[in-house]
Amino acid sequence: MKLLFIGDVAWDAGRIALEKHLPELRKTLKPDSVIVNGENSAHGAGITEKIAEWMLNDLGVDCITGGDHSFDKREVIPYMAQQPRLIRPANFPEMEGNGLYSFRDKEGRFVTVINLIGRVFTMPTLDCPFRKIDRILENIKLKQNTDAILVDFHAEATSEKYCFANYVDGRVSAVLGTHTHVPTADHQILPNGTAFQSDVGMAGCYRSSIGVDFKVPMQGFLKGRMLEKMEPANGEGTLCGSLVTIDDNTGKALRIDPVRIGGSDLSQTQ
Repeated sequence: MKLLFIGDVAWDAGRIALEKHLPELRKTLKPDSVIVNGENSAHGAGITEKIAEWMLNDLGVDCITGGDHSFDKREVIPYMAQQPRLIRPANFPEMEGNGLYSFRDKEGRFVTVINLIGRVFTMPTLDCPFRKIDRILENIKLKQNTDAILVDFHAEATSEKYCFANYVDGRVSAVLGTHTHVPTADHQILPNGTAFQSDVGMAGCYRSSIGVDFKVPMQGFLKGRMLEKMEPANGEGTLCGSLVTIDDNTGKALRIDPVRIGGSDLSQTQ
């Protein structure tokens, strides 16, 4: 089984990159399922019903995950409450929507996607993701009632992401980090068979400050405050993510391959 996971779709450039490159990736990588983090897809903060429907119905995405911006667009909350394929972090306390989604892929295998958020640095104070995953995995177990488990761990601190991944090593197929918008070079299979990457990166313009035009965030660094509204960077988007190959017999990962396609060739200087 192959799961393609695409990191935070950020601003217009990310949506354009997703629409442009996903069909090509389906042809070349042949994923059985596609999961996308969409929490920055509506002008950099949140997601709307229109964008979610476009991803799910027009692009054929199987599940959309979220993060700290899941509820920024208040109008999406009623939609999220009735659309199981749009999930938000499971450790939000008593919120609308769901923190996980299980579905059958095109071969009839069960895939479970779990969304969790970290608690370090500027993240909101929420339920403990470590204790939350324990409660979830009491009822969802590899090769008992699901064939694969992918966790989108939306967090800032690399240390928290590493500790979480090793905490669930062998109990889930993959732990893939989102939120920092920068792809890391630490993709690996942990000792007990869980694929891990600290951050898969964003789908967006990389000639930017995590998708934003440099002008306003630069003010924050130089002047200690931002004097204008942040605007998206102009430029062609790059789509980043990871492809995880999973053993059908065990539900554990066989390999993890970073995915990078689009406008910014991050492997070369200009």
